[in-house]
Amino acid sequence: MKPFDTHAHLYDKAFDRDRDEVMARTLKALDYVVIPSENYETSLKAVRLAESYAPVFAAVGIHPHETKNGTEEILQKIGDLAGSSKVKAIGEIGLDYHFFYSDKETQKKWFGKQIELAKDLDLPFLIHDREAHGDTLAILKEHKSSRMRGIMHCFSGSFEMAKELIKLGFYISFAGPLAFPNSRRLKEAARDIPLEYLLIETDSPYLTPPPNRGKRNEPANVIYVAEEIARLKGLTVEKVIEETGKNGMHVYGIKE
Repeated sequence: MKPFDTHAHLYDKAFDRDRDEVMARTLKALDYVVIPSENYETSLKAVRLAESYAPVFAAVGIHPHETKNGTEEILQKIGDLAGSSKVKAIGEIGLDYHFFYSDKETQKKWFGKQIELAKDLDLPFLIHDREAHGDTLAILKEHKSSRMRGIMHCFSGSFEMAKELIKLGFYISFAGPLAFPNSRRLKEAARDIPLEYLLIETDSPYLTPPPNRGKRNEPANVIYVAEEIARLKGLTVEKVIEETGKNGMHVYGIKE
């Protein structure tokens, strides 16, 4: 079994000059990859890429940065795109209190609307949470239901927060920052969260892990995240790849 990169922005302009080569390396190194979206335009790009490669799937949605441009018409179009068999989730959606490209209330509004869309479509959703842990948890609890499930993408919280998310029906996904030397709290969380709730990702082209820090990230680098989890838990890399792969297939509803 090869790794499953559960979150990689392969439509990004960083890949425009050599996307075919990147995809070739990705398909050689991984079993599956999911491409999340930021708005309607990138949702279209993600679906088109997914339709071009059998092991590639897409998520569609409005990123918190883009919620200032959100409309009911766009939400409807994203819902229509989700009808494709290659779309496995809504996302990435959530809150970002670092840059504030969209104001807090607008972000909260569209986070809630997209949670309800995912529930209506019976799809998981991918959460973006940057410096907004309290509000993220509060909104999830407000919308809690048996149909709510998904992934906390690029987890940056504590073990206590992870436990709350797991109770709400979410998997916890770690990206390149887990392998950074100074990421002590993340390492503690990854060590303590049961493997049955863990996923791995790259968030390509961002957050490149060592030993490739400073270079463009790409899905093949997800192996370094798996290696760090294996080191922290005292497991083989093969075991981490196998279990996180099974978890990814389960949450995304992918059948072999």
